[in-house]
Amino acid sequence: MPFVTTQDDVEIFYKDWGPKEAQPIVFHHGWPLSSDDWDAQMLFFLSHGFRVVAHDRRGHGRSAQVDHSHDMDHYAADAAAVAAALDLRNAVHIGHSTGGGEVARYVARHGEPEGRVAKAVLVAAVPPLMLKTDDNPEGTPREVFDGFRAALAGNRAQFFRDVPAGPFYGFNREDAETMEGVIQNWWRQGMMGGAKAHYDGIEAFSETDQTEDLKAITVPTLVLHGEDDQIVPIAASAHKAIDLLANGTLKTYPGLSHGMLTVNADQLNADMLEFITG
Repeated sequence: MPFVTTQDDVEIFYKDWGPKEAQPIVFHHGWPLSSDDWDAQMLFFLSHGFRVVAHDRRGHGRSAQVDHSHDMDHYAADAAAVAAALDLRNAVHIGHSTGGGEVARYVARHGEPEGRVAKAVLVAAVPPLMLKTDDNPEGTPREVFDGFRAALAGNRAQFFRDVPAGPFYGFNREDAETMEGVIQNWWRQGMMGGAKAHYDGIEAFSETDQTEDLKAITVPTLVLHGEDDQIVPIAASAHKAIDLLANGTLKTYPGLSHGMLTVNADQLNADMLEFITG
């Protein structure tokens, strides 16, 4: 399997499909998943002639289960290591949830300064800040994230079944059509990763203030968010992010969930393709 070794000697697994001369699209997955969460998008954009690349975040999926440096700075640096190793240029970086935070920090600190990025897409992304504070009253209370940590430490396997079966895809909503395969695939991806990385990652995605990252991004950036997102509140994320981006476009989806990239893939894929080729 292909791996890139980072400066701090962490092996990062990646996929690299399609013609190497084509424009690359790089996918950044959410917590606690893996690059497999982008299957529908990678196959779609591959069929449209793009080079598609995705990696497993450190501690997640097939990457090394190290016990350290599970923070947004290292996530972005790992993405930069993959981009450098594959010499990805004129790339579109697409991130979901925590992966959206990774994209924001990567583009701001690595991608744009190195001249590697053409556009960015933030899907149900965590920036600028998930945590509720005096300056961010629309955020999620710290007690919720403490509950995540307790549930993960107490019974990770059950927690990773309850999240996708409930709020992640909106399967807890009345008259929702539950997709058992989607739930099992979320559980499979989560259990592939390391408990330490997942535990530490809760702080990374909830407490990292990425206001300055968003302000630093100048490339065209598409912000997509479901209006029924029960995981990342739209008021604390997309609605604030769009005001911080110099060249941003916001599109929201009535009734769609945090996991819309999977259960509403056709709709999102079409919108992202229009943005990328426009």
